[in-house]
Formats: sequence, C-alpha cells, structure tokens
Amino acid sequence: MIVVAALIVVALLTPGPSLPTRAQDGLTLSISVLIESLPFVVLGVLLSIVVQVWVPPGVIERWMPRNAWGRRAVLSLLGMLIPVCECGNVPFARGLLMRGFSVPETLTFLIAAPIVNPIVIITTHQAFGFDDGILIARLLGGYAIANLIGWLYSRHPDPDGLVTDRFRATCAIVEEETGGKRRRSLAQFVVELRAVMPALVIGSALAGAVQVLVPRDALLAIGSNPALSIIAMIALAMIVSICSNVDSFFALSFASTFTPGSIVAFLLVGPLVDVKMLALLRTTFRTKVLVGLVVIVVLSAIVIGGVVNLLV
Repeated sequence: MIVVAALIVVALLTPGPSLPTRAQDGLTLSISVLIESLPFVVLGVLLSIVVQVWVPPGVIERWMPRNAWGRRAVLSLLGMLIPVCECGNVPFARGLLMRGFSVPETLTFLIAAPIVNPIVIITTHQAFGFDDGILIARLLGGYAIANLIGWLYSRHPDPDGLVTDRFRATCAIVEEETGGKRRRSLAQFVVELRAVMPALVIGSALAGAVQVLVPRDALLAIGSNPALSIIAMIALAMIVSICSNVDSFFALSFASTFTPGSIVAFLLVGPLVDVKMLALLRTTFRTKVLVGLVVIVVLSAIVIGGVVNLLV
C-alpha cells in the first residue's frame, strides 16, 4: 500500500493523462496480467499435486545425483520438462519442498525453470534467432544465476528457516490429510489455490499500478544512453511483469534502440524477480530471501549484460 501511495503521488506530479484515466488503464493491465498468469498457476498447482500425491516416494529422488552440486544442476534443468511460466513454477516448487527437497535445491529450480522452459527457448529464438548472442546469453546466464543462488543459499546456516510460517502451516495441513489419493489431491488443490491466488491478484494489481503510474518516457530516455540502458531495461522488466513465454516479443520492440546487453538483462530479470513473481514467492519464502534474490539477480544481469555489450 505504501508503494502504491508513493506511485500515486508521482503520478499526480507528472504530466500526462488524468489519474482516473490511468486508473482505468491500470485496471485493464492488472486484469490482463491476471488472466495471462492464471492458467499457468492452475497448471502448476496440478503438477504440484502429481509430484506430491501421485508420484511414489523415491521415484524422483532415485534419479538425483548424490552430491549437492549435481542435485542442483539436475533440478535447474527440470524446467525443460515443465512447459509453464514462472507463475506456475511457484506452486510446483512448493510441492518439491513438501516432498522433502531442500530450500537451496528448490530455489535453483525456481530460478532456472522460467528460462530453460522449452516454450521460452522457442519464443526467444523466434524473436531474436541467434542474433547478438541474445538466446545463448539468456540460457547460459539463467542457468548460471540459478546455480549461483542455489550454492549461496546452501551456505546458509539454517536453510529451512528461510520459508514462512504460513507455508509450514500449509505443509502440516497437507500432511494431516487422510484418505485416498483423490481426496488428498482435492484437499491440496484447495490449499494451494488459497495460498497463491491472493498473492497473484495482489501482484497483478501492483504490476498494473506500476505500469501506469511510473512514467515510461523517463525509462526510455535513460535507455537511449548506452551506459544506462541495462539499468533501464532491468527496471522495465520488474515493472511490466510479462509472462516469460512471450516476453521476448515485447523485448523485440526495443531491440532497435537498446543495446543487446540490455535486452539480455531484461530477459533475465523479468521472469525471476518482477513484482508479480515476488508477490507469489512471498507465499513461501521470507522477505529477506526475496531481497537477496533481487540483489543477486540484478547484479548478475548487469554483469552478463555488460559482457554481451562488450562482445557484440
């Protein structure tokens, strides 16, 4: 609420359409983000139920390497088998946690999955091909960031303390549910939707509000400066909250005026730490985890984007 209030003040002081017009635009954008994300969230919940209820114990774990690095490396590629965007990956990751995977392992999956997703790979190739190394930089960069985050949080003295009390309560509810698999599946479906839907609605509303209240002309003016273009596109990625399955076509519209490195930074940051994703992640992880994720992802995107600009 404080963030939205501050944005409203900025909007009142900024020349442009009247606030009621912006409010209508914000509502439209919020609903579009919500509608775009909802099917993937439901799919993610269903996949979470499959993993938690229907896959027998030990089946997934049997294929995992024994060493920590190997387990995280494999889990960071699991997104290639799950064609959902970042929104649907959150409930699926919650299912992995409930199954017994560690927080660092789950974070590795969460960060990599929206980028190594086969649909994302195809759409990025359709938008950019292999021009300027954007596709390769996105894939390798996303994989590297995911494993860096997994390694850093594996060093935490109490990784299990990084999840919220509410998520712990959800785990207890699911574990206490008795009956057949169908009854357990229905119970978990209801529990998961109750957990992620409010966050999705709030995240979509915040994304819509930010898009209409923050002057985009200011971002574009900064982006025309090669030295600041990466920062501008990172800020834009966090604001617009576009699904990772289609964000490449949005970024393509900026390709003629922004540097290739800034496009890569946009494609890395958007699926991982936009405002909608952060709202969903807050259902499971504590605020300090989200702050750490934003810092690591943004700094990594700046470095990767800078390297791409130097090489292209």
